[in-house]
Amino acid sequence: MNKIVKSWKYPSILLVGIGISNVGAWIYLLALNLVVFDLTGSPLAVAGLYILIPLATIVTNIWSGSLIDRLNKRTLMIVLDLFRAVCIFALPWLLDASIWLLYIMVFLINMATAMFSPTSMSYITKLIPLEQRKRFNSLRSLIDSGAFLIGPAIAGILFIIGTPFFSIFINAVALFLSGIITLLIPNLEKSSAIRTEEKWSWQLVIRDFHTVMTFSRNNVYIMLIYFLFSSVIVMTAAVDSLEAAFAKEVLNLSDSDYGFLVSIAGAGIIIGAILNTLVVKKIATSTLMGVGCVFVSIGYIIYAYSGAFPMAALGFFILAFFLAFANTGFHTFYQNTIPIKTMGRIISLYGLVQSILVLLTTVIMGIVAQLISIQAVVIAGAFLMLLIAVILCCFTFQPSKRQYEQSAEFDRMNV
Repeated sequence: MNKIVKSWKYPSILLVGIGISNVGAWIYLLALNLVVFDLTGSPLAVAGLYILIPLATIVTNIWSGSLIDRLNKRTLMIVLDLFRAVCIFALPWLLDASIWLLYIMVFLINMATAMFSPTSMSYITKLIPLEQRKRFNSLRSLIDSGAFLIGPAIAGILFIIGTPFFSIFINAVALFLSGIITLLIPNLEKSSAIRTEEKWSWQLVIRDFHTVMTFSRNNVYIMLIYFLFSSVIVMTAAVDSLEAAFAKEVLNLSDSDYGFLVSIAGAGIIIGAILNTLVVKKIATSTLMGVGCVFVSIGYIIYAYSGAFPMAALGFFILAFFLAFANTGFHTFYQNTIPIKTMGRIISLYGLVQSILVLLTTVIMGIVAQLISIQAVVIAGAFLMLLIAVILCCFTFQPSKRQYEQSAEFDRMNV
């Protein structure tokens, strides 16, 4: 028992920091939406906040991987948390100056967030032993799911007792606490300086791009799985962009009915995440990832064909339920197969591609939905998602690829 407690000491601290940060992020997102809408009265202005997220990822991921792989991960995580905390704390004062200054600050916050994700994943992979990764990822999915429910609930309470500005301050405090908690986890890298005599430059970024391409060519199967799963995520983002319009125009739901539909999805997420933590050790990584994606797609298809609330609710519940399984399988797969020394560059570069695809797919589906019909586009998107998921399953279930379930060879590369 003492051995188990000791082995989970630092992972537990890390999970607490992730949980606090995620809850704060939901509070911040909802509060910022309200603040911008109250200030401008424009839904387009609010939509601009969401456009800034993939744009910031595109701008950041071009170069950030080169820094992430050469910097002290724990130090960088702390700096990024504190930077975001300061920027978010300053947001209310920028509203009095200019809406454009607000957008610039939000863009910088999103850039830091885009950089934080691959940094934390690289650190997590180094901290968590191979045999604990599936369990850790399942618990992280549970925390993410809990934040999805708890964050908006806390935001609602804060809106009642205070103002959206107060909620924004709460997220600044949450990120500050997350940064402080990160100080409690081990410093796995001895030096916080860039571990190379070569100074950062665009030539270095270009060479790192070739490094990623070389790894991709030498490990086609790994990157194919990565790309296929990312493509499923791209399709979920594109279909989700039409969710509100679908609920209004196809299902004819009221605002309260739509809110209840989202709550059902939240219930599916949390129930799926809880079950995932209980059975994760007994299910192969490939099954979690492949079958999880297939059932997420099936949930979207049920939702796409729905003409009334009950069927839409069933589809929402199914897709949300299996999302935790799919994410756990995917995170475990690339933690076990992508070496830490290049993980920041690989995640950043492929994240850049994913963000571009999300933007393009969302725009295309939005235009086609305007020209044809929302339901037809959602159905087509759901079936394309299912096709990609089935192809993913076919590759992950190849008997010759079972070595990637828990590959000691690749884990030795993670040093």
